[in-house]
Amino acid sequence: MDFEKLFPRYDSKGIETVRSAYAIAEEALKDMKRGNGALFIEHPLEVAKIVYEEIGLSAECVAAVFLHEATRFFPETDIASAKFSQDVYTMVDGLNKISTIKPKDTKLEAENYKKLIVSYSKDPRVTVIKIADRLEVMRSLDMFPKSSRERKVLETMMLYIPLAHQLGLYNIKSEMEDIYFRHAEPEQYRLITNKLKSTEKDRQKLMTQFIEPLKQRLSDEGIKYKLKVRTKTALSIYKKMQKQKVPFEGVFDVFAIRFIIDCEEERAIEHALCWKVFSYVTEEYESDTKRLRDWISNPKPNGYESLHITVKNREGSFIEVQIRTKRMDDMAESGLASHWSYKGIRHEETLTQWLTAVRRALESPLGSESDPMAAYYEDELMSMPTKEVFVFTPSGELRKLPAGATVLDFAFDIHTNLGVKCTGGKVNGKAVKINEKLKTGDVVEIMSGKNQKPSQDWLSIVVSTKARNKIRQKLSEAEFKKASDGKELLARRLKNWKMELDDETMATIMKKLPYKTINAFYAAVGEGELDVTDVKNMISEVQNGEVQFQEPDKKQSSGIQARQKAGGDDILVIDAKNVRGIDYKMARCCNPIYGDDVFGFVTRTEGIKIHRMTCPNAARLLDTYPYRIQKVKWSESPSTSNFQTGLRVTAALEPYVINEIMDIVNSFKASIRMFNVAENERQSTYEISMKIAVPSNLELDKVISQIRNLRNVIKITRM
Repeated sequence: MDFEKLFPRYDSKGIETVRSAYAIAEEALKDMKRGNGALFIEHPLEVAKIVYEEIGLSAECVAAVFLHEATRFFPETDIASAKFSQDVYTMVDGLNKISTIKPKDTKLEAENYKKLIVSYSKDPRVTVIKIADRLEVMRSLDMFPKSSRERKVLETMMLYIPLAHQLGLYNIKSEMEDIYFRHAEPEQYRLITNKLKSTEKDRQKLMTQFIEPLKQRLSDEGIKYKLKVRTKTALSIYKKMQKQKVPFEGVFDVFAIRFIIDCEEERAIEHALCWKVFSYVTEEYESDTKRLRDWISNPKPNGYESLHITVKNREGSFIEVQIRTKRMDDMAESGLASHWSYKGIRHEETLTQWLTAVRRALESPLGSESDPMAAYYEDELMSMPTKEVFVFTPSGELRKLPAGATVLDFAFDIHTNLGVKCTGGKVNGKAVKINEKLKTGDVVEIMSGKNQKPSQDWLSIVVSTKARNKIRQKLSEAEFKKASDGKELLARRLKNWKMELDDETMATIMKKLPYKTINAFYAAVGEGELDVTDVKNMISEVQNGEVQFQEPDKKQSSGIQARQKAGGDDILVIDAKNVRGIDYKMARCCNPIYGDDVFGFVTRTEGIKIHRMTCPNAARLLDTYPYRIQKVKWSESPSTSNFQTGLRVTAALEPYVINEIMDIVNSFKASIRMFNVAENERQSTYEISMKIAVPSNLELDKVISQIRNLRNVIKITRM
C-alpha cells in the first residue's frame, strides 16, 4: 500500500502512524468480507480517504479509523504496544462506544441519539469521523439487505444529515440527502435528476449571458474570480415542488450563480471585495432586497460566510447569486474542518480553535430556539418525505408501516394471529390502547388476550392494507361460518321433519324477513336469532298458501334489529385474491376486474360468483333470484394482482394494425394471455379476440381508449 501517494499532505511521522494502524487492522480483519464479497478492510480504507480528502483531518484521525474497526470486532487486538498518541486511543474508545448504540436503545429520537454520540465523544473529531463512516456506508448501500438498508437510511435521515449540516459539512450532507432521496422516492429522484441533466446546457447558457455585462467592469477593477453554477439537490427541488405545488419547471431557484473571489486572506479585504462585486451585480440587475442574506458581516455559528441575493435577468428569470472568497468557499465545502485544515494541519492553535467550535456546535440541541440549526431542522428535516413510519420490536427488529399506523396495524404486521388477539400494547414502555398512533422510532410491544375477537370498529382504527384485509377476512370468515352452521342446522332439522326448502319458498320468506341476503338469513339461524321452528312454520304457511307470518317474539325481534345495526348491509369486501376461508370466484361469463361495478350471486355448489353489473346474465339473476344476491365491493386499496379479461376488436384489413394494438397493450400495466386473429375477407376486416391481464379497470379503460383511437380500428368491445 502506497500511503505516501494516498495521503500526500502528511509528513513522515504521520505516514508511519497511518501505516502502523493499517497493518493492525489488515491483520485483524483479514478473514472478514463485505456484502459484495470484497475484503472488509476496504470499508475503513474508504472512510480514511473521506476523512483525509473530503474533510481534511489529521493522520491521527485516519489511524483511529483503522484501529476502531479492528478493535470493535476483535476487542483482544493489541493496539497499546504500537504506542500511538493518547488522542488516537481516546478517539478509538469513543468510536467503539458509539458503535454499541442500537436504535432500540435510543428509539431513534435524533436529540437523544445525538446526546449519546456526543457523550461518548470526548474528542469532537470522533463525531466527524462517524459522519465520514456513515457517508461510506451510504455510498455502499446497495450491498446491504433490504431491511438493513431501510434502517441505515432512516438513521442517516434523522441523525447524520442534520449533524453534517450543523458542522457545516455541506458537501457530505448534500450527498447523503441525494442517496437518501434515491432510496426513499426512486421515481421522483429519477424524474428530477433527468430534468436536471436535460436542462444543464440551459443553465450554462444563462450563466454566460449573466456575466457578460459584468466582465469588463470586474476586469478593470482587477478582481480575480471564478464563476460556478451551484445546482440544488434533487431532494431540495422535490420539497420545493411539494411545498409550492408546482412542477419542476415551476421552481425558479433550481440553481445559483456563485462568484468565488481570489484574494488575500485578510478579512477587511475579503469583505470589501465581496460588497464591491455585490454592488456591480445589483447595479446591472434588478434585485429583491427581501432575499438579501448577509452571512459575511454575521457568519453562521458553523462558520459559513457568503452574500446571497436574488436578481432578475433581462428575460425576467429570477437567479440566486452567491458571492464569497476562496477561503469562504473552502469553508462552505468542508465546514468547520476548514478552520484548521485550511492553514495547515500542524497548527496546534488552529486545531484547538476548531475543536472548541465543533464542541460548541455539538452541544447545542438540535431544533432548539438558540440552535443555529433550528431552521434547518424544522424546515428541512421534518419536511422530508414521510409516507411511512419506522418502528421497532422489543428485540430491535425494524418494521415499516404507513403514516398514521396504530398499535393494531403493528400487531397485524407482525402476524395475523397476533393482530386478531391484540388487546393493546406498550409503546416505549408505556401501556396504550390498540388505536394509539405510532411515530418513527417507537419501540412497540403487543399485548394479547385469547378471548379477543375482531370487530367492525377495527376497520376504522387501522390504515395498512394488510391489517384491513385481514380484519375483513376474519369478519367475513366469522359471518360465513355462522351462515354455514345455520344452513347445516336447518337442513338437518328439515330432513327430520321431511320438509324441503325450494327456491320459490325461500324467495317468499326472504321478502317477509329483515335480512337482505341469504347468508344473513342462515347466519341468524346459526346464531339462534331466528329459531328453526319459526322457519319451519314459515315454510309450511308458504307451501299451504298462507303468506301472513306471525311477528317474531320480542327477543327474536330485538336480536334481528341489533344484527341490522351491527351488520349494516352485510357487504362482502373482495380483493384480487380469494380470501382464505371464503368461497368466491370471478364469473367467467363476464370476467370482472378490480374497479368494475359488481355483485355476488350465491350458487348452490360453487360458493359465491362475482359478476359485473353489465354481465349478459345480470338482469336474469337479479330479477329471478334476489334472495341469492350478495352485495360486494372491492377493497379500498388498489389491487397488487392482475385480473384476466377479454377484448374483441374489429379492425380494417391493413398492415401494421395488429402490431399497433399489441404495442398499446404492452405499453400499459397489462400482459397478453391470448391473442387470436381471423380475417373476414367479405368485410375486409380483422376480427381480433384477446385475453389480457390488468390490475384494474382504470388500466383497462386506458388500453381500450388508446386502441379505439387507432385510425384502422372500427370497433372494440369487452367480452
